[in-house]
Amino acid sequence: MQAVVLAGGEGSRLRPLTRNRPKALIPVANRPIIEYVIEALTEVGVRDITVVVGYRKEQVIHCLANLPVPVNVIVQEKQLGVADALMAAKDHVSGRFLLLPGDNVIRAAALRPLCGDGGPALLTTTHSQPTDFGVVQTHEGFVEEITEKPDVAESFLVSTGVFSLDPSVFSYHEPGLELPGMINRMIADGIGVRSHRITEGWSDAVFAWDLLTLNRLLLKKTVSLSAGTISRHATVEGRVSIGRGTQILPGTVITGPAVIGSNCIIGPNACISAGTAIGSGVTVAPFSHISRSILMDDVTVGSHSSLRESVVGEGCSLADHTVSVCGEFATDVRGRCVSGVLGTIMGDRVQTAPFTVLKNAVVGNNVVVETAGRTITGYVPDQRVVM
Repeated sequence: MQAVVLAGGEGSRLRPLTRNRPKALIPVANRPIIEYVIEALTEVGVRDITVVVGYRKEQVIHCLANLPVPVNVIVQEKQLGVADALMAAKDHVSGRFLLLPGDNVIRAAALRPLCGDGGPALLTTTHSQPTDFGVVQTHEGFVEEITEKPDVAESFLVSTGVFSLDPSVFSYHEPGLELPGMINRMIADGIGVRSHRITEGWSDAVFAWDLLTLNRLLLKKTVSLSAGTISRHATVEGRVSIGRGTQILPGTVITGPAVIGSNCIIGPNACISAGTAIGSGVTVAPFSHISRSILMDDVTVGSHSSLRESVVGEGCSLADHTVSVCGEFATDVRGRCVSGVLGTIMGDRVQTAPFTVLKNAVVGNNVVVETAGRTITGYVPDQRVVM
């Protein structure tokens, strides 16, 4: 089979994390999301893979070039939606193909029902927040209708965006019509689209705090690896992967599942708790504690700091005694209040002063906290200076 992976979008609901990278490249368990998609395809035997890129396309192309499998890259010049991205790949599809979003995690086991012989099909699953997705109505195992992000959902069954299709789908495209509309027109013409309901093997991070849940889920697959230097006075328990060149200094305690990238310095006397992913080039200073969090590359965490349930973007510099405190963050999306429990979501290159407290705060890119002892809650836009 062939596969078309759509990785052209930004993922605006994950801002500020997607200001500088597309959603498909956000690292979860220290791997970009799109890597999980390509890996699942190769595991089910798909070798002819086309990836449609757009937003921050150079970054995606660079990531794909470093994968162990070759992929075809198509550029969507303007981000005009999923249907337009699909049409960009039209000339590269010659038969039945899998269509997948490049910014959702999928496992090979979930893909296998679509790889057998048969007509068009869709992977569906139940979700507690169906209005964030396409809500699917089915009858006797076939899709009757897909309603994209309705204000009120009639069921909890949603589309994963993973389809098995053939080139006839392209004939249903017209300007302004998105993919669910194309599928609905196929169904109206009498083309059956089978619903394959799955209970696991697919995950999407709709909002930034969803990354924390996804990170913990993927860390369950962690394989222990000790490529760095671990002091004999440090304690490493459970499944922990430690990258090349990383130093785990005396008195440090690491509890898995957890992953730590290359060329990091952890400790001495630091604590990394289960559910944490730390990128490469990260420094965690003495007596600091990181728990159930994602730290991207080149982050510095000062001494006596505590980060819990947090996502910290690349190149952030957190001064001594920086603390994140969990609470509920709420925001308005399309006239609907959405909320999540978090410590802090932090964009790239944020700098904090000593004794900064981040209480369920979303902090934009390049924010500088200049005054020591400030407590920050709610949303801080990009480029701001907090006095």
